[in-house]
Amino acid sequence: MTRLDDAFPTAERQKDFRALVDFAAQSRVETGFGYLLSNGVVDDKRPVELWITCRMTHVFSLAHLLGFDGARKLAAHGVHCLERGFEDPRYGGWFSAIEHSFGTDGRGVPVDDGKAAYAHAFVILAASSASIADIAGARELLDRALANQEEYWWESEAGKVRESFDRAFSHPEDYRGVNANMHTTEAYLAAFDATDDITWLERALGILTWVIDQQARSMGWRVPEHFDAQWNVLPNYNIDKPKDPFRPYGFTPGHAFEWARLAIHAGAQLHRIGRNIPEWIQPAARALVAQAAVDGWRADGADGFVYTVDSQGQPITGERMHWVLCEALGAAATLARMLAGKDGYEAVADNAFRAQLEESMGQWWAWAKEKLIEYPGQWFHELDTDNRPSTVTWPGKPDAYHIAQMHLLPDLPLAPTFARAVRDGGIWQ
Repeated sequence: MTRLDDAFPTAERQKDFRALVDFAAQSRVETGFGYLLSNGVVDDKRPVELWITCRMTHVFSLAHLLGFDGARKLAAHGVHCLERGFEDPRYGGWFSAIEHSFGTDGRGVPVDDGKAAYAHAFVILAASSASIADIAGARELLDRALANQEEYWWESEAGKVRESFDRAFSHPEDYRGVNANMHTTEAYLAAFDATDDITWLERALGILTWVIDQQARSMGWRVPEHFDAQWNVLPNYNIDKPKDPFRPYGFTPGHAFEWARLAIHAGAQLHRIGRNIPEWIQPAARALVAQAAVDGWRADGADGFVYTVDSQGQPITGERMHWVLCEALGAAATLARMLAGKDGYEAVADNAFRAQLEESMGQWWAWAKEKLIEYPGQWFHELDTDNRPSTVTWPGKPDAYHIAQMHLLPDLPLAPTFARAVRDGGIWQ
């Protein structure tokens, strides 16, 4: 069987990670981190967005834990801007987008004052990672973000989070989305790492159980994305917007990879604190990854992962998003560790499947190096169906988060998750 490092070499990942951090550092603006264009210049026509600032703060916190020069200052800048720029001093929570400069009162000037679960999840992730990295003010930021979750986002009867509100948290959106709940699950796992409060692990596990063991299992291991306020599936939601960056019509193989990885992490977290891993996690994670690979990879006959498919696995949107490739590789590396019997899981004696998994990783990484990585640390975010750079959904190169996490996963345990695992494990030192 091919060794994992042969399929996805550590040295190559380290080199690209370092270059990625250098490139991402160019996103720093007065009020946070801006949207990077392909040439590494911030797009001043776009506001400074909460989700980007949070993701960059998370990545720079990881880079600081890895010993990268200058990363602490960048992470501290992110924490400061989340507090002074994005945090709403009147109603609480965090604005979705602000201007590039602070106002005369020294606070952020909102461009979009709505409150979104997706972005608020990344506030928790950023604050958790920065707290673990011992960045000043991060733990206090995390405490406020978790209190905000309790007050507005968590629906205790549903066991999941709401989607969005107006500024005053007075009018919740009727829509419910699995994407926001997926990143909330990730954030809760990180919050557990930062606080040791079992509440966040239990809530993450509850979301995972409903989405994967109930919804995905009943739909042939494809994850339904869109629901109404009563959590009824909306199969035709955004049928006229199949290329939407956050709520595309159909099923998204990239999200299935993410869900599988998060479930594996949650099970390992339970084992880390002396609890049993639910029996459904191991076979469900394997089934999710296998189905997502079938649905996504070369679904239209050409190399690459398609963006979305229908209920029969037929491609809807054929553009290749870099983040889907990243999540495929991250999930595969995580699954390989699980199948090998690491971190509390029982080893699976299916050498043929494990060998195929590592062979696929080699093919996917080779495709990424050939088609997605323009220069070290600079990835095309989208390709068309002919594997040429495209900007239909994702112009520029604003994301470092998916790439950074993908590079780290093969060298990390399954629990704890990123920041605590890097801090405690001392990798790449």
